[in-house]
Amino acid sequence: MKNILTLLFVLFGGYSLHAQDTCYGFLRNDTLTIGNNLVERTFLWNGGNIITYRLTDKSNGKSWKNHSLTPDFRVTKDLPQPSNGSLKVVPVKETKIFPAYLKVEVSFSLEKLDIKRVYRIYDDCPAIACDTYLRGTVNSIFGGREVSAADRKNIEFAEDMKSKEVTAVLDQFHFQGQHWHARSVEFSDVTDWHNNLVFEKEIISYRKLGYRGNLLFAFNGEDNCGIFFLKEAPCSSVQLAYQGKDFLTDFGKFTVTGLGITEKDVTPDRWTKTYGCVLGIYGEDELSRLQALRSYQKNIRTYRADRDEMIMMNTWGDRSQDSKVNESFCLKELECAARLGITHFQIDDGWQIGKSPNSAVARGSFKNIWDNKDYWKPDPQKYPRGLHPIVKRGKELGIEIGLWFNPSIQNDFADWQKDAQALISLYREYGIKIFKIDGLTIPSKEAETNLHRLFNKVLEETDEAVIFNLDATASRRGGYHMFNEYGNIFLENRYTDWQNYYPYWTLRNLWMLSKYVPAEKLQIEFLNKWRNTDKYKG
Repeated sequence: MKNILTLLFVLFGGYSLHAQDTCYGFLRNDTLTIGNNLVERTFLWNGGNIITYRLTDKSNGKSWKNHSLTPDFRVTKDLPQPSNGSLKVVPVKETKIFPAYLKVEVSFSLEKLDIKRVYRIYDDCPAIACDTYLRGTVNSIFGGREVSAADRKNIEFAEDMKSKEVTAVLDQFHFQGQHWHARSVEFSDVTDWHNNLVFEKEIISYRKLGYRGNLLFAFNGEDNCGIFFLKEAPCSSVQLAYQGKDFLTDFGKFTVTGLGITEKDVTPDRWTKTYGCVLGIYGEDELSRLQALRSYQKNIRTYRADRDEMIMMNTWGDRSQDSKVNESFCLKELECAARLGITHFQIDDGWQIGKSPNSAVARGSFKNIWDNKDYWKPDPQKYPRGLHPIVKRGKELGIEIGLWFNPSIQNDFADWQKDAQALISLYREYGIKIFKIDGLTIPSKEAETNLHRLFNKVLEETDEAVIFNLDATASRRGGYHMFNEYGNIFLENRYTDWQNYYPYWTLRNLWMLSKYVPAEKLQIEFLNKWRNTDKYKG
């Protein structure tokens, strides 16, 4: 974002404009317009409860009018008159890890419920993201009632075609025409149990039906141009308050549903964030679709090769768990790592005083970690000089040292501030900048919120130097489309000891995911194939 000129007003009937190289947002009369040099979305203001009027793909001149008169966001069955509508347009400067963007914030109230829709628009990106926040009280059932198609009556009259379901809506667009197709893409993590991670479903949009996934590509069969919706949420099977579907298709109407919260999560004293939603446009072929998606994904976090590229050695790979990990072992491993061209050496569970339940030397627990205030200090028996000799030798060999860390899971990560301070202290004392975050379980919105607080606090106190390596192997975690701003993904645990490591399995998962997730975000395994060769005979 260069040559920034800002005209900013808080709107109550006026307008707000931000002019720059590509991004803009303004309200004139009853029409809100946001966009850049590639995409434009116009809305009917409707007191702040905005309704998309038109979507334009500037690269090919394609323009679609929305044929729905209902607001884009819907959380209640009834639609009371909106009040307190306001608009703010603010340029957000780039940081060391986040690119610059234009923030267009639309706020309004529906009786006792305050709603804030924050749009993010990036230069030269054919997609616009939206983050939604709620505050106040609401009595409706967000997810509606799940109805199986098999339980619906046969269609003999026009009235029979009308769906009776009421579902919370994150975003929607209603195209004209009967020849709309779609592809839903569902993902699996929990990779200790799953080895098929991507599921695509090709759809001819017909009557109102629901589909699972984080991605929906919709396109007109007459010219193959269309849109995508990206739901910024965990994988469908582990989402919060899940009602069995993420998208609804109904001829030319496409809807994103599933807010990731319940009525109990919304309170009058603070803003609660729902799952995010991104709307993008693309041209007439498969490559255009994937390029449009990737263009947005590249804007979530600035990629820098000298910081983000990693060939990492992890101490857990030989199944010795924490039984070998100590100063002399790590120093020897560093010498081997240097000969192999390793750039990062990650000391897994066992470096710390506290003992986890996965320890091979003393069975511990993840519960009540902070009963031991020294839990996250280096074990003095294993590391009598702390981690200084390891870090020093790593620097001499050009290898970055990383550590394993398990946030305190009890009470929805209520001890997040203590966890954050432990990570900050390790950064300040040893210069550790890469932490593998393991053992996460996100059972509630409060837990998710506290994790964001933890990560943001560490970034704030370390001048955004820390990178989080997020484990995706078990439990309820962020998947492939949430927490992406914080680092990369530790994808799998595979071991020759158990005969569940085959290079083609690993490469297949990488290949399938890389279509929809930037490959540089995925940390995948290569093992010592000379271990356990006897188990692979025959």
